[in-house]
Amino acid sequence: MLGGVETRSVSPVFVGRAGELRTLNEALARAAGPRSEPQALLVGGEAGVGKSRLIEEFTDAARANGAVIAIGGCVEVGADGLPFAPFSAAFRALRRQLPDELAAAADGQEEELALLLPELARTGPPTAREDGTARLFELTVRMLERIATERTVVLVLEDLHWADASTRHLLAYLFRTLRRGRLVVVATYRADDIHRRHPLRPLLAELDRLRSVRRIELPRFNRAEVHHQLTGILAAEPEQRLADEIFERSDGNAFFVEELVVGRDPDGTCPDLSDSLRDLLLVRVESLPEDAQRVVRIAAEGGSTVEYPLLAAVARLPEDKLIEALRAAVGANVLLPAADGDGYRFRHSLVREAVSDDLLPGECSRLNRRYAEALEADPSLVRADERTTRLATYWYHAHDAAKALPVVLRAAVEARRRYAYAEQLRLLSRAMELWDSVPAELREGLRPLDHAGTYPPCGCAPEQAASLRYLDLLAESVEAARLCGDREGALKLAKQALRLIEAGSDLSSGNDPLRAAWFWIQRSRMVQHAGRGDGWAEIATAQDLVRGLAPSPVHAEVLATAASWGMLHKPGPESLAAAEQAVEYARLVQTEEIELNVRLTLGSLMADSGSIEEGIATMRAVIDRSLQLGLVGEAMRGHVNLSSGLEAVGRSAAAVRVADDGVRLAQKYGLLDNEAWVQANRAESLFGLGRWEEAADSIERVLRTAVSTKPLGLALLRRAELELLRGELEQAVASVGDARAAFGKYDPLAQHAIPLARIGLGVAAARGGVDEARAELARAVERGFPPGTQRYGWPLLVAAAAVEADVRGLPSAEQGRGAALELIRTAAKELATGSSLCEALARVVAAELDRAEGRDTAARWEAAVRDLKPLERPYELAAACHRWAHALLAEGGDRETVATLLRQAHAEAERVGARPLREQLELLARRARVSLTAPDPAGAEEPADPVEALGLTSRERDVLRLVAAGHSNRQIAEELYISPKTASVHVSNILAKLGVSGRGEAAALAHRLNLFAEQPARGLTPLG
Repeated sequence: MLGGVETRSVSPVFVGRAGELRTLNEALARAAGPRSEPQALLVGGEAGVGKSRLIEEFTDAARANGAVIAIGGCVEVGADGLPFAPFSAAFRALRRQLPDELAAAADGQEEELALLLPELARTGPPTAREDGTARLFELTVRMLERIATERTVVLVLEDLHWADASTRHLLAYLFRTLRRGRLVVVATYRADDIHRRHPLRPLLAELDRLRSVRRIELPRFNRAEVHHQLTGILAAEPEQRLADEIFERSDGNAFFVEELVVGRDPDGTCPDLSDSLRDLLLVRVESLPEDAQRVVRIAAEGGSTVEYPLLAAVARLPEDKLIEALRAAVGANVLLPAADGDGYRFRHSLVREAVSDDLLPGECSRLNRRYAEALEADPSLVRADERTTRLATYWYHAHDAAKALPVVLRAAVEARRRYAYAEQLRLLSRAMELWDSVPAELREGLRPLDHAGTYPPCGCAPEQAASLRYLDLLAESVEAARLCGDREGALKLAKQALRLIEAGSDLSSGNDPLRAAWFWIQRSRMVQHAGRGDGWAEIATAQDLVRGLAPSPVHAEVLATAASWGMLHKPGPESLAAAEQAVEYARLVQTEEIELNVRLTLGSLMADSGSIEEGIATMRAVIDRSLQLGLVGEAMRGHVNLSSGLEAVGRSAAAVRVADDGVRLAQKYGLLDNEAWVQANRAESLFGLGRWEEAADSIERVLRTAVSTKPLGLALLRRAELELLRGELEQAVASVGDARAAFGKYDPLAQHAIPLARIGLGVAAARGGVDEARAELARAVERGFPPGTQRYGWPLLVAAAAVEADVRGLPSAEQGRGAALELIRTAAKELATGSSLCEALARVVAAELDRAEGRDTAARWEAAVRDLKPLERPYELAAACHRWAHALLAEGGDRETVATLLRQAHAEAERVGARPLREQLELLARRARVSLTAPDPAGAEEPADPVEALGLTSRERDVLRLVAAGHSNRQIAEELYISPKTASVHVSNILAKLGVSGRGEAAALAHRLNLFAEQPARGLTPLG
């Protein structure tokens, strides 16, 4: 409207920033290039340093090159940010420029995308659902990718320091998942506002870890750049005295340079910046005519941008006077027309803050009241998607609790329906703050809110309409905190609600035990998520509260939660019966979502108890029904449980197919944490199938996307397994430590503890720590193997028995050996099998125990190999073939069979990168004079001593033989007639050549590789 007014304080010349502008232009070139690589950039700097000018230069050049520019800013209303405001504004800009393309990109998803762009057609409010946020985020990213398929789009999101939580979450999702399209996303923020507890700080740290995101930090101008800026502003070379003074007082801040130039006295003297920054920023405003100053003060309370009709309604000036006032404010470069031409904004937020801070307390309240009254009188003054939130903010800052509370509650409902759960939580907190200030008779007229799961609203008498109670607000807040990821906040709110119930305040008749039970269940969930405990005490309390009450959805949720807890912590007949009861109860009260949830639990327990086919069929049926009802979250849990159940019975290929379906579903709806759970299961199955590189890819995906700690821990556990079998011991130890930290110490699960024990045992054995390995086994056996954990128990017993067989004859391992073997035998007798895989592993355990006692037979290992062959377990099969070949050689068996076994096993070990197994196979092949690459040539010569293959001299071989026998340096010196110092040097050289860290690890390696089987050391029994 007034865009042509001259603004003399801004330099027409773009100063400095050549490197930063080059970075932005290079990103644009990559996005627009033949590979269409989407780009993500963060631009930060202190207030006034020149972020907006840099973006303006970049977007002007991009527009000149044919790019479509869409700019949206985070809107501050009072101290609040509007949900998704920058995205909504940017999408409106896209719709104005590319109406057909945006309509095509949103085709079929208008109802959900209308939450960000209300101008899209919408038949009614969407149904609130737990996966709604993720679904909305995924649709948003895919829409942007489709729009940017044929043309280059630059999306600019300004002022992230004001961003609401929903905007921050959507931006993080966009940066993490954007995969294609000619799209450049640039987000700006004020760095000096990002204090230690600012909510943007963790997001910036998260985005810094993404290699696809680049951060640009704008420094202040140097002396030469300030001189260049002054030349542009003054249209002449500045006096050196003035340039020096402005540089010193502005400290290189571009905006302060402009204000100092404007505020200088007629004699050229600049105001003292250190006296008062606010006074400096108000210099322009105070030089305006009185009407213009008044309009500027009114605009400061309206928000970051104020619509012209709303400003006119609040200012109550004749239109001509209002236009003149606005012209003066724009001419003085205090206000600027908004980008859409429908209102005004401050040229710089620092000026708006200074003007707002300069208002008297009563003046601030009066202006907010006038804004609220004007908006109530004519709701069309602002956009419909902003109306309720802004009205709630105006009434709140007008300090009128009676007017504010109903509108704040409506705004909370709208936030939930837009999946802006963090904003819903903030608004509910504000409602609870206002509660006591509102007259009781007005509160009685308020009705329960939108949705809080199975929570029963606080009604009065059954025949009367329910009235809203403070406890209802707490229930809504618990649900909102949980859904926005603030689990600590949800736990605190649940505790507060339970204290309120216990104190007997704010209670209405009839539903106290049910409401208390509901809060105890939420508390249980949060305790488990926060790693503060296993949550059973809270569940038990909820069970006591609902016992004997009439059937209700809350009762069904309590039973379902108890059954799910039993599946994880105490699987067995009791938990199976509890799940069956919960299913019947959910059907009785007609809560199908809870019924489906508990049927998944039931299916898993049935499979664990031996009813494998029935359990798998139950889980498949739940997935199908959940998808039919649109319960994507429940369907995702089904994919997690089913893939795990299939892996438990050795059907790894089928488990991978189910996991792949789950990954596609999660990616379709943007459910990153659900995807992490499925990817963790996928990695386990791929690992078992010998597809280790694919497993590593799934692990890395989990580490990038997991929100919850449990899938993160599972991925780290899988990574530790890979590292152990590849011989990367230090990395495996680090991964185990990280996994333990992720799982926490308050809620130990057997499905985590047993694999961790197996890895710990393997690491200890590889380092020569036999006693430590035995201790790991003892602790695991003491904890026990609950039903359903045999898939983890048998691999542990295989590893433990192999350790005992490898150290047979090692003097340092004799103490405690008998007890360890007996412990393995006892555990193997008590551990169920239940699947072909577990039965095959049980046979391997028996064969390893025979080897540990010197009763190794080729027939035993042949049977083990026969059982493993059809199970698609290539690593386990290769290890068993190694043992079979070793036993055949000891018995003088068929050399062709030995050669075939070694070649096949070696090829598999080499393929997957299992270095320790590969080295053992190569050593055995050398001892057996078998070529691993081709059939043996006739009359092949005797190969060199296998010890020489490790690069050891003859003297070092003698020393290693004695180290393996448990000798000290002094004993070695006496045996070989050398000095102890010389013995120590030999030992150090041996450790370096073997790549081990200690004598125990060297001894273990020598025994594991059977280096001295033909020439046993004193007290050493040869293997085989």
